[in-house]
Amino acid sequence: MSASHRHPHKERHFAASDTVRDVVLGMADGLTVPFALAAGLSAANVASRVVVVAGVAEIAAGAIAMGLGGYLAARGDIDHYHSERSREFREIRELQREEEREIVDIFKTYGLDRAACEPILTHFRKDHEAWVDFMMRFELGLETPDPRRALRSAVTIGGAYIVGGLVPLAPYMLIAQMKPALLISIICTGIALALFGAAKSHFTGVSVWRSALQTVLIGGLASATAFLLAHWIGGGSP
Repeated sequence: MSASHRHPHKERHFAASDTVRDVVLGMADGLTVPFALAAGLSAANVASRVVVVAGVAEIAAGAIAMGLGGYLAARGDIDHYHSERSREFREIRELQREEEREIVDIFKTYGLDRAACEPILTHFRKDHEAWVDFMMRFELGLETPDPRRALRSAVTIGGAYIVGGLVPLAPYMLIAQMKPALLISIICTGIALALFGAAKSHFTGVSVWRSALQTVLIGGLASATAFLLAHWIGGGSP
């Protein structure tokens, strides 16, 4: 027996799931937006309690808005898929020759001519469900959506936003003095961004260090901008 038979070839490809993308979206915004708000309010020399109240309100509003956005986006994908599927059925009934030509054109890219496609066309003429499935996948590039995707996306994005938002806000909940709370918030958020970026690299295929650095820099830039803007408007000292 040859080595190839003893050790069958296995291909490994990365495929980020929708859930992973939702977690990345919610967590990234949850870490950066509340942190930027807290840093900006800290520069304005407000009380720590004000930062907490404003931060909790922002996390609640942000989680709802992000979750609703995820829900509507997923529902839009589902509605679009079914609309295109209905259109394909109608075109197969009314424009069958044109649809057959489109199948042949698809297979031409793989080096097959009309004669080679004829057995496939014969099958599709008898099975319109399979025909539409083929056209949805290879002509339009659309996969069958999960009907539970919309609600799951909303909950995942909103929950990830809340978890991320509590990281920069927690020091203000535990420490009354503004400057120590800001310093600890910076450290905690920086560590969380780095860990989040490193974890994200596992799903994106990017280098761990590169992903962590990118995430920290983006979050730090947003927070620094808010901090400096509030400090400039307030005319005070941080």
